[in-house]
Amino acid sequence: MIKHKDHFHGSDLEKIEKIYGIKKDDIISFSANVNPLGISPKLKDGIKEHIDCITTYPDREYSELRGCIANYAGCETENVIVGNGSTELISLFVQIEHPKKALILGPTYSEYEREISLVGGKTIYYPLREDNDFILDTDDFVSKLTEDIDLLIICNPNNPTGTAINTHDMRKILDACMACHIFVMVDETYVEFAEDVSKISAVGLTRTYGNIAILRGTSKFFAAPGLRLGYAICSNADLISEINKRKDPWTINSIAVVAGTLMFTDQEYIDKTRALIGSERDRLYKLFTESNRFKPYKPHGNFMLLKILEEGITSVDLFDKAIRKGLMIRDCSTFPYLGDNYIRFCFMNPADNDKLADILLQ
Repeated sequence: MIKHKDHFHGSDLEKIEKIYGIKKDDIISFSANVNPLGISPKLKDGIKEHIDCITTYPDREYSELRGCIANYAGCETENVIVGNGSTELISLFVQIEHPKKALILGPTYSEYEREISLVGGKTIYYPLREDNDFILDTDDFVSKLTEDIDLLIICNPNNPTGTAINTHDMRKILDACMACHIFVMVDETYVEFAEDVSKISAVGLTRTYGNIAILRGTSKFFAAPGLRLGYAICSNADLISEINKRKDPWTINSIAVVAGTLMFTDQEYIDKTRALIGSERDRLYKLFTESNRFKPYKPHGNFMLLKILEEGITSVDLFDKAIRKGLMIRDCSTFPYLGDNYIRFCFMNPADNDKLADILLQ
């Protein structure tokens, strides 16, 4: 197992407040990767009208919520499973698959490896190469798949590199995994921010492949991490049945059910989010590409990875410089395969993005 260093998570504002003496309400978090527009206006207004929902238990089958998710994601209702955040679903899938050996594309989110270790599994990494701008070499990757691997985990678009695998290459991976009897778990937490979701999302592939489960949540795109509403899309009926047997009833509370039925149908908010992130992503990528202090890696989500090119400056230095101005970025030295010359930040509103750019580029 790779040893992961301690770091400030995007939710660690209380810790920052204590160490730096900055009130958490005055900190702009470029580390949490959350939609800068805040929650859906349709949700904000509608939840007040439905507050009495907490006087009753939610539907054990979550039929209406699952139907809304299916309409939003473009899949069948019977293939949708809801959970208490995508974290619960990651845990359930890993417990059921119970891999002896799992393969993860890295650098990436550390929770995958933790869950595998909890069931006694071994994790190996296929490192995305910096000399290829962290873009997966699909043919080389497929050639490394072997029958002793039980589970493959892919974050797409990947955190923290921002790179993505298109559906054509994902199909190649799924075919190779089927031949080796490998189950594939794809975390699409950031796919909704992509310029063209249809070119990256593997939702459509679930109709023809039973060896894939796609995980998503509402924490990032819908700016609702406290809601703890996640979902998975999978066409493997036996696996879905097994998950439903193991899941505790009512892990999604009544407010989260109402919230889901509102936010997934707020098309104006969805369009506005994609327009803002798309515009800022293009603008900031161009800005940092023109700088000789950083190398940006082309992002497909709502955040960007930067390599520090200037000698004598580390990710810790830039984190400290930014946080003292009330701006929190991600020091990426804690990710496997990344050193102390990488930082990551998410795209906020244009004025805040300009403040951060000024600090990093000056």
